[in-house]
Amino acid sequence: MSDWISYDRWEECVRLERPGYVFEVTNEEGQSLFTPCTIPLQLPFDWTSPPTRFRLVAEAPPRRSSPIPAPEKPR
Repeated sequence: MSDWISYDRWEECVRLERPGYVFEVTNEEGQSLFTPCTIPLQLPFDWTSPPTRFRLVAEAPPRRSSPIPAPEKPR
């Protein structure tokens, strides 16, 4: 993970992007949003304060459901 950067510099996210990484954006209440670099940033509807900082973090591995069952053999 990288150091926190003031949200005033969000437009610099374009040059900070890396494959396999996303940005963690936080607000004053400690809420977090994990997002790729998008300008302007679409904030969640339930955020009551503006974003204050961001940092580059490793993207979480995809969550997989149960394995797909093998096809049934014809009778």
